[in-house]
Amino acid sequence: MSEENLEAKLKQHLKQEKVELWSPPFTEDTKPGLQHMQELAERYASLLCVSVGQVGGALERIRAQAVHRGRGNQTYRETNVATLELLLPREYRKEAKKKHYLETKLDVLAQEVMDRIAEEYGLKYIKLILNGRTLSADLRLDEQTVKNNSKVMVLKVSEEDRKRQISEDQKKKKQKNDMQRTSNAFTILSERDGTDDPGTTPFLEIADQKGNPLNIPHEEKKALIVAMGLHEKGRALMKRKLYDDALCHLVQADQHFGRCDSALLNTVDNYAVLQLDIVWCYRALEALSCLDDGKLRLHRAEECFTQCYGTQYTRLINIKGSTGKEEVLFLRLYLLQSLLSYIDGNDALARAKLQQVEALYSRLSDDSEKMSQLMLIGFSERESRLALRACEGDIQSSVGYITTRRQEREDLKQREKQKRRSRMDAIASLTSMGFSRRDAARALQQADGDVNTAYNILLDAQASEVTNLGEVTNNNTGEVVSEEKLSQLLYMGFDRDSCQTALRLTDGDVQSATQLLLDSHGFLTGSPDPSSSCSSEEPSTSSSPEKENTEDMVNEVLDDISRHEEDYLNVDLEEERVLITNLNSYLNMQS
Repeated sequence: MSEENLEAKLKQHLKQEKVELWSPPFTEDTKPGLQHMQELAERYASLLCVSVGQVGGALERIRAQAVHRGRGNQTYRETNVATLELLLPREYRKEAKKKHYLETKLDVLAQEVMDRIAEEYGLKYIKLILNGRTLSADLRLDEQTVKNNSKVMVLKVSEEDRKRQISEDQKKKKQKNDMQRTSNAFTILSERDGTDDPGTTPFLEIADQKGNPLNIPHEEKKALIVAMGLHEKGRALMKRKLYDDALCHLVQADQHFGRCDSALLNTVDNYAVLQLDIVWCYRALEALSCLDDGKLRLHRAEECFTQCYGTQYTRLINIKGSTGKEEVLFLRLYLLQSLLSYIDGNDALARAKLQQVEALYSRLSDDSEKMSQLMLIGFSERESRLALRACEGDIQSSVGYITTRRQEREDLKQREKQKRRSRMDAIASLTSMGFSRRDAARALQQADGDVNTAYNILLDAQASEVTNLGEVTNNNTGEVVSEEKLSQLLYMGFDRDSCQTALRLTDGDVQSATQLLLDSHGFLTGSPDPSSSCSSEEPSTSSSPEKENTEDMVNEVLDDISRHEEDYLNVDLEEERVLITNLNSYLNMQS
């Protein structure tokens, strides 16, 4: 029986019997009442079929923690000094069974607490996570819902280049810039409308489970692309077992998903998969004492899967014809639910969930012989694995499945190329009438691609003496670029058009806009080209170091995006197998 499981069961008994370990006769002047504690240990050991020594040790940990919490509560009432429980990285826990605490005022910056933790435990670069949300170093603790007795997770941020021995300040700045750079790159991608050369310009689009583009409002599309991009980056880091860095990206992705309409999130499974990935990182970092947050996230994931796939997978079967590939997500969901139930002391639920896991594992685990047969034909490992799961292990059906999927992807690719070419032709028609390329693109977006409607929109804009169609578009959401904010950026020496684009991309946040401009060397590809103002002149095709830098930033993050839309389902289940074995071992010891 694990310590967490035993302590959870003991707490249930103590609560039912209204036993207060922090009070006499179990505690006398903060010291344990040995005789009464021994008698309690013997009684509970008999009930739980566990040795008296194990139960006694667990009861003492519960008692000591309760006494510590009581003292902390009194201190907080008298002095406003709060006690935080720190969940440190494995290698920095001085004793495996010992809990680590930090006393602090709550009206101090999180950076001050980070510095204290770093100094005390020898950690150079860290992030603090509260309920799955990264604490901002430049905000106070009480501004970020940190309270007395809060459990704060300490994440070690890895050094990407140890040989260079980057100083602490430089490293912190680099880590922040890397995260911002990733976010900025996907923000730039979210603004692209697919009007550039499809062969040379990266372009992202939101699609449904069949690969068909979804028509969603611009602002939601932008938030969704940034969220999904950060999620992809996090998953790439998970594959490399860099769980600290991965969790940082996943948590930020979760915040961006929060800006999307809930109805939209229920039509795609990305949000549910993100919740699973965050809890999977908790498991890898041995931070499952974040129990409440883990439970909440798994509940969200299950609800989202039900909305997205339908009850009994009905919607999924209608869309894809099978459930085999997606069932791997439920395997991980049930496995994490089993683990959290076990840690919570609910062995019955843990066993029930584990039975569901084992049934799925027996169907979904790789058949090496069948995998080899498909790979000898020339199919990839990923194609072979996904096909066998979709076709319930039938070789012949799997061959047909892979062939069909390849053709579907090629057809979709060709349709997308043709769609973009047609859009470029439509923009060329409008620019030949004297409109700027950017205004033409925006008008076509509003007109759902209809050239005549777009032409009327452009004429109406001219008649209203609106010189910037971007402001007309922003007015739909009540947002217009503030001259005051624009002046702040112009004062720093940036170009006006790039400043307007940066403010629009960052929803008017001056600090984020400044960072975006710095990352792009003052040039944003979304800003209007001076040569494409309301005239018939062709846009300049010349390159520049600044534009190349922007493209480098974009291409850098695109390297972490899988070229296969079902890569997130391509799981070999090795980590899952180990966890299944361990859970079975724990539960069998109980029985």
